[in-house]
Order: sequence, then C-alpha cells, then structure tokens
Amino acid sequence: MQRAALLDAARSLLSEGGTEALTFPALAERTGLARSSVYEYFRSRAAVVEELCEVDFPVWAAEVAAAVERVDSAEGKVEAYVRRQLGLVGDRRHRAVVAISASELDAGAREKIRAAHGGLVAMIVEALEEMGHGQPRLAAMLVQGVVDTAARRIELGAAEDPAVITDAAVVMALRGVTG
Repeated sequence: MQRAALLDAARSLLSEGGTEALTFPALAERTGLARSSVYEYFRSRAAVVEELCEVDFPVWAAEVAAAVERVDSAEGKVEAYVRRQLGLVGDRRHRAVVAISASELDAGAREKIRAAHGGLVAMIVEALEEMGHGQPRLAAMLVQGVVDTAARRIELGAAEDPAVITDAAVVMALRGVTG
C-alpha cells in the first residue's frame, strides 16, 4: 500500500510541477512517510519514474488499443488512435508519462520506454498498410510524432482549443499537409 501511495504521490507531483517537483522530500510529505522510508522503496528518483512508466504506460496503451479495436475501418483506427491519446492528455497518468520522457533515466529505463512506445505505434501499422501506405511502420512513427506534438500543445495550454488541436492532428495523420 505504501508503494502505491508513493506512486500516486509521484503522479501528482509530476502532473503539477514536472520532473523538478518529484523529490524524495516531496514524496515523503505527500505520503506522510519519513524521507528515509521513501529510500526503502526506491533507490533514486529515476527508479520512481521507471516504475511509474512500467505501471502506467500499459494502462494508457490499453485504453488506446481498446479505442482502436472498437473501429472497423483502417482510417477509423488511425483516427481513434490519435483521438484517444489526445483525449488522455489531461489524465494524471499521461502527464506523468510526458514528464517521464523529459526525465533523467538510465539506458535500461530508456530502452523500456522505447519498447513500450514501439508497442503503441504497432497498433496502427496494419491499418496504415491497409490504407496503402508503402512504409506503414515509418508512417506509424510519424503519426505518433504528430500525436506527441499535439499533446505538447494541449499540455502547454496553446491558444487553440484542445478539440481544434485534436481535429487538426487527425487531419494531419490522415491527409497530411494537404488536409
């Protein structure tokens, strides 16, 4: 239960203040534990971040996968992929994952995150192939780049409404710059 409370506190800290806010004293304060007790659960800030990624990314990815699986058409799958990810932007898990991507992680943790993202991108490779794209894996990675950029705009509170950003990202993913 303490480990779960620490992870929940870490999510809150990351979503409220980014990686700078994730400190062991802050975790201790949020959970009511002594600072030394936090070290009993995690050896470093990077270890907290790595475990958050291991716990939260699969849940987030499962939500995206469920949205994609509910749609029959290839275009609909790509649209669902973009919309569901951008719909999760306000979620604390998403904010934590975004903050994690900017964090100081060791090579092993970075590789785990890359592999997890690879699984996410793989969700639409078949749909892009079905749509006739000659390089569906590359196209899927580029679509994810559009999603990542749109998510950052939403997170930063861009001038455009999040729905406008989401619609633009869907159009970009499906039609490119020609709209």
